[in-house]
Amino acid sequence: MPDPHALLAALVLATGAGAAEIAVSEDEAAWLEHLVIQDCGSCHGLTFRGGLGSPLTPRALAHHDGPETLAHIILDGIPDTAMPPWRALLSEEQALWIARYLMDPDTRDKE
Repeated sequence: MPDPHALLAALVLATGAGAAEIAVSEDEAAWLEHLVIQDCGSCHGLTFRGGLGSPLTPRALAHHDGPETLAHIILDGIPDTAMPPWRALLSEEQALWIARYLMDPDTRDKE
């Protein structure tokens, strides 16, 4: 019998659920939000409007094909730039949660 947790995770990802609906626990979501603010914000600016790294506002990220593309960048970084890979620290599900969090203006302060 298939793992019901794996099926639920696949269903959530396939239906395009918002960041809050990705299959992460409430504690994990709080940790991921803190990580985004502290770690991503240290390069991309604490208001996500840019710094060493490019802006991470929903408008600045709108050119990406979707959160899956941004999650790939989070996991694998961008070669020859200051954007490091996070794959050793984050799961694909966590990276997708972060991507949706960053791309959805309803999940955080508006630009």
